[in-house]
Amino acid sequence: MHIPFSLASTQPLRQAACALALLASAAQAPAQNALQRSVHDIDYTLTMQGAAASGDVPLWLTANRYGLSSVDNYGLVRASLLRSTAADSARRWRIGYGLDVAAGVGMQAKAVVQQLYADVEYRRLRLTVGSKQEPLQLKHHALSSGSQTLGINARPVPGIRLSVPEYLSITGRSNWAAIKGHISYGMMTDYKFQQDYYTEPGGRAAQRALLHTKAGYLRIGNEKKFPLTFEGGLEMACQFGGTIYNAEGFGEIVPRLKMKHGLGAFVDALLGTGSDATDGEGYANAAGNTLGSWLLRLNYKAGDWRISAYYDHFFEDHSMMFGEYGWRDGMYGMELQLPHNPVADAVVYEFMNTTYQSGPVYHDHTEAIPDQISGRDNYYHHNLYLGWQHAGQAMGNPLFISPLYDHTSPLYNHTKSLTFASTRFKAHHVGVSGTPVPALAYRLLYTHERSLGTYNAPYLTQRRTHSLLCEVNVTPERFRGVKAKGWQVGAAFAMDHGTLLGNNTGFEVKVAYHLHSK
Repeated sequence: MHIPFSLASTQPLRQAACALALLASAAQAPAQNALQRSVHDIDYTLTMQGAAASGDVPLWLTANRYGLSSVDNYGLVRASLLRSTAADSARRWRIGYGLDVAAGVGMQAKAVVQQLYADVEYRRLRLTVGSKQEPLQLKHHALSSGSQTLGINARPVPGIRLSVPEYLSITGRSNWAAIKGHISYGMMTDYKFQQDYYTEPGGRAAQRALLHTKAGYLRIGNEKKFPLTFEGGLEMACQFGGTIYNAEGFGEIVPRLKMKHGLGAFVDALLGTGSDATDGEGYANAAGNTLGSWLLRLNYKAGDWRISAYYDHFFEDHSMMFGEYGWRDGMYGMELQLPHNPVADAVVYEFMNTTYQSGPVYHDHTEAIPDQISGRDNYYHHNLYLGWQHAGQAMGNPLFISPLYDHTSPLYNHTKSLTFASTRFKAHHVGVSGTPVPALAYRLLYTHERSLGTYNAPYLTQRRTHSLLCEVNVTPERFRGVKAKGWQVGAAFAMDHGTLLGNNTGFEVKVAYHLHSK
């Protein structure tokens, strides 16, 4: 068959190509403008700080600092260059980035790259590539003891993260319901630390282990129209892939165990499915180290007052994800935001109980006894991966404490064991902050904890600790007639007392200079 072809017959194609070119150039223009704006509105910060203690550096001078701290006396210099996408809040395309480095003495490493990332946002969707410190969700960032799953206690893990960082209305302009959340994949970077930290030969270590996290949050209510709002969400994480050295499986030590890392492994981590090679036939659980939290929060706002009640229910695997074993463990919290006054701006109280862990009995089903009893969850541990920690710091809540002198995680365990010796505990935590005068802010934290150890290795008697922090930061506009804008001077006193952490007293001083470049 012969089909006539002429220049005239190509006219519709040419018109379509021109239209596509115009659309592409229209889309490129905002992106190019975002690139041009990205060299403006940059925050530069230089910080010098150090801590000295009698004994170890106390709990609240080390915890919830994204892993940038030390149990030993230390000093560091930290420099950061950060650009927030909020600088382009009125634009569709937004670009942010950060470089944050530190060097010091008495630290795990002489120099670290704490943050190195790029953010690209279109409307309400953000893509983050690199290593970035992410804030707490549904809790007070400075006063809470921290979330049980996605906390702020360990160094950030480099990866790729797709998120809706701020609530997005799903009910149009009425804004009566909104959602936010994220999904990410990254790679743990602490294999060398694991090798160096063990004192005994043949210690278990995980090389190039992968990390998957996801979270979704729902807000119901609009406080501009009605004072009561509800927030709820699910946070989940999974360590998977990589290579496990000296793994325990099949009744023996496996010198080198290669874990699944193909597309199927990524899907299993996403869905919480699959199994590990050491599970054994008929005892499949879930691939990797799977854990998470249900978060619930109720807020009431009256003028400049706001009071909130919240609950954080932690689970390992699936045994306590739903109601099969009852929700006897969890964090119960209250947060009060006050109108501006010279006494206090915010008050937080939290009670945390982790003693149940699905009960004291674990039994896999057998032909003789077909009943399955999934107790002894052993929070923050896993039979292959080194538990919910990164570079020795708990990636969740720092009140999961290892033996006597371990402050926040296995990092401070004087026996050099990367396991948590204290996961069954009850704790009361109080935080207060305020700004008595515009240039001065303070923060007070107090925690009382009683620990039973673990089911596998219980303490003979309860171990207790009292941990205190008193912190003051001054940001003067002028000092002795000289302009001092951008400067901040801080000092903190902290102590631990009891048989869980020992008796420690420490001081911290900090001097920082911040410059915002237009």
